[in-house]
Amino acid sequence: METGGPFLAIYLNDHLAGAAAGVGRSRALAQAHQGGPDEERLRRLADEIAADRGALLAVMASLGIPVRHYKSIALSVAERAGRLKFNGSLKERSPLTDVVEYEFLRLAVEGKAAGWRTLRALADRTPDLDAAELEKLHDRAQRQIDVLEDLRRTAAAEVFTSG
Repeated sequence: METGGPFLAIYLNDHLAGAAAGVGRSRALAQAHQGGPDEERLRRLADEIAADRGALLAVMASLGIPVRHYKSIALSVAERAGRLKFNGSLKERSPLTDVVEYEFLRLAVEGKAAGWRTLRALADRTPDLDAAELEKLHDRAQRQIDVLEDLRRTAAAEVFTSG
């Protein structure tokens, strides 16, 4: 049996599925803002979220935890379906879409940060986990939360204070 037993394998595969959805949503957001003032921040955020997914895959490999692809595929499909929401505009992107998507991503990154904290707590007794690397990943997640909150706050102010 892999390190951490079946519960850790389930837990990390669930996080991996969430990471796949986060990568898709963050890339879609960056694409939607191409040419806009937030394009660079969103592109960088999407790149970091993709790198974090890669880091999680590396952690799983170091622990001998097999990837359950069906979970990632299912959540990626759900994430794409989630883009098809009614938000007051049929032909173009509604400003409300940004608020909802920033909130979705912030929740996802909060979950990712919790996952890094969980792994960090296990690192003291699991030699295959690099505590310093997990701390860096957690710090990056915290910075991502700050960026998403800033974007969300700005988008909400624009949506809810305009006519």
